[in-house]
Amino acid sequence: MRIFIAPISLLIPIVPVAAAEKIEFGVGEYRLHAELYRPAGNGPFPTIVALHGCNGLRDAAGRTRPLYADWGERLAAQGMAVLFPDSYGSRGLGSQCRVRNRTVQPYRERVADAQAARHWLQMQDWVQKDRVGLLGWSNGAIATLWTVRPRTVVKDGQPDFRSAVAFYPGCRRLVERGWSARIPTLILVGAADNWTPARDCEQMVAGARGRSARAGIVKYRDAYHSFDRANLPVMELRGLAFTPDGSGRAHIGGNPEARADALKRVPQWLKR
Repeated sequence: MRIFIAPISLLIPIVPVAAAEKIEFGVGEYRLHAELYRPAGNGPFPTIVALHGCNGLRDAAGRTRPLYADWGERLAAQGMAVLFPDSYGSRGLGSQCRVRNRTVQPYRERVADAQAARHWLQMQDWVQKDRVGLLGWSNGAIATLWTVRPRTVVKDGQPDFRSAVAFYPGCRRLVERGWSARIPTLILVGAADNWTPARDCEQMVAGARGRSARAGIVKYRDAYHSFDRANLPVMELRGLAFTPDGSGRAHIGGNPEARADALKRVPQWLKR
């Protein structure tokens, strides 16, 4: 059965959006650069910390990658502020997709970046301090899943993240670690993804039942990695540092039906 998905503009009120702002704040020995999308007005707003994938927040020319700008603008238009910490550019790094020996890891530095971003947001008077969510893609989705584990909670006198969404994370290592979440977490994966296979995430979520906060998974038929990017034809990438079969090859590509569902599902989950 084909499900009709109404345009997002028919479902959620659209509000004016201010231009993206460049932000800096401290994390360890670094000044973390970030990009902020926020609704016009004084707030306070529900807010999202958004973690980019292994390609980085910006391209080689310094432009914000279209996927992240698209999500930032869309979520801000629906009344949520979105902060993208630049985990790679802040440390003088470019895309890490073809780098095996990475100095910035999703289970370490990127967790610290996410927590520092949350803490900075909760110091702002335009933020609803108890409504800060977490969102990530690919490597950033892996960081999201590490961040929501019970043992990585940070007690800094501020409310914890409220909920989380992870787009096509690599789940194999987290399966081995017996992953569970302390906050409601939604995972969105493509059934055809041959870079970060859906089956690992399905196994991870199944293993967390009964010992986790609510964890859900949605698998989109015929969808590849990066299915939520608009107008992206299916293509093969080569030379990737990590792929399930060790070949360094995997496919990415947009999927209009999966994207349309995600555009509706993500704000509903994060506004909960």
